[in-house]
Amino acid sequence: MRLLLAAFLASALFLAGCASTSPSSSSSSPSTPTASGPSVYPDGSLSPIAAGRAGGSARSVVTLAPPTDMWDRIRRGFKMPDLDSDLVRDREQWYATRPDYIQRMVDRSNKYIFHIVEELERRGMPTELALLPYIESAFNPQAVSSARAAGMWQFMPATGTDYDLKQNIFRDDRRDVVASTRAALDYLQKLYGMFGDWHLALAAYNWGEGNVGRAIARNQKAGLPAGYTDIRMPDETRYYVPKLQAVKNIVAAPQKFGVELPYISNHPYFQTVALTRDLDVELAAKLADVRVEDFRALNPAAHKPVLLAAGGKTEILLPWDNAAVFQRNFDAYSQGQYASWTAWTVPTTMTAADAAQRTGMSESDLRAMNNIPPRMLIKTGSTLIVPRSARVQEDVAAVVAETGHLSFEPEVVTRRTTVKAGRRDTVASIARRYRLSPSSVAQWNDVGTGHTFKRGYQVVVYLPVRAASTARVGSGTRATRAGGKHAVVTGKRGGGVAKATAGTSTRKAASKQPVRQARGGTPSKKKR
Repeated sequence: MRLLLAAFLASALFLAGCASTSPSSSSSSPSTPTASGPSVYPDGSLSPIAAGRAGGSARSVVTLAPPTDMWDRIRRGFKMPDLDSDLVRDREQWYATRPDYIQRMVDRSNKYIFHIVEELERRGMPTELALLPYIESAFNPQAVSSARAAGMWQFMPATGTDYDLKQNIFRDDRRDVVASTRAALDYLQKLYGMFGDWHLALAAYNWGEGNVGRAIARNQKAGLPAGYTDIRMPDETRYYVPKLQAVKNIVAAPQKFGVELPYISNHPYFQTVALTRDLDVELAAKLADVRVEDFRALNPAAHKPVLLAAGGKTEILLPWDNAAVFQRNFDAYSQGQYASWTAWTVPTTMTAADAAQRTGMSESDLRAMNNIPPRMLIKTGSTLIVPRSARVQEDVAAVVAETGHLSFEPEVVTRRTTVKAGRRDTVASIARRYRLSPSSVAQWNDVGTGHTFKRGYQVVVYLPVRAASTARVGSGTRATRAGGKHAVVTGKRGGGVAKATAGTSTRKAASKQPVRQARGGTPSKKKR
């Protein structure tokens, strides 16, 4: 009986196994379509998949291995058509014979090029453009051209403004690594959209879109080809694209030119950190544990000794491994104020000496800190960098940090001049005729503001240099010396007023130096 039961169970198990493997019950049968389409089985010997066989001509074989360094990564993103000309070969030779120059450029680019390539790849742009700062500025963010283009992308002031690069007394975003790269790629994308050709777009970046557009229009009007190699352009622009092509060729095959490219890691060099308080540059570098020179290299837009938080809108760049160090040290800092400088808005037009006295600085230090030229007045509403006292707890307001500016006007240059009074000339009439204040005329002549001068009286006035040569009062003429020459009496700034006496025909001559007088100021009195 037991043997019969065991045989029955074994038969049942065998039949159940056959049912579970029958073709009709299989959900993955080759004849059954799947969600991704029917399965395909090779019908012959296996062979490597070529680019043209990998699912159609629109697809390519994906390289799984990441780039070994930045040069490898840049090479993989080359998309621009090559330019082959004698100018390209000339520039290849120029760069290949200057290995020290290439070394310096690459050393500088080490801090910035990863970020640029990342942005280019994100936008789908040719990675050759990451080499453009080598041509523009040798990757020097502090570079300034004779035409006032600045930064490693060499933005002109007006173009920088068009692309939202702030330029004020605290910072110049044309030098900012992140902001200028964003603006440069925006501009290049716009130019490519206008011309549909990267060589023409690059020519427009150097020469201006209007100039390139007019050059194309001239050729089209004359029935001539209007490509990059066909239009007329200045020599600087004609060499511009060949320079980039030459650098591209060297990067593509450095061994061909006998060049050894320094290694650049395919890794971010810096991180961004939000600034929450106004902070001295030197303290920021100390908290990040980096040299001040290295900090400035990553934050070249800040050209003052203090970084303004601007209400938390400001970000600084720090080496990748030092960002966390900075944040930890900043949070733990308790040794005093973060910033020893602040901003002061000038309430009224004044001299640098007056501003220095109000802010507790020496005039020379104030001029040096704020780049105040000589013989200039500081205009109302200007913003100056001045020492921040311990009593000042507030950071600089965001509106000042964003819009701070410094404006000047020339000091009034005057000469001390004596003129004859006409009949019934008064202090008021002379002041009105020469656009002077009656109180100044009265003070210069030691009389009251209501005084009437006798006819022929030698009246002392201080007039702008250009007006001094034609100074006349009433129907009288300028006083003459014994020899018949005009008597023009001058004095140094702040002094040189002659006391006039009725009937006196001549005066002693003082120094003929122009008087640079602060607006609204009056020279001090001096004996004859």
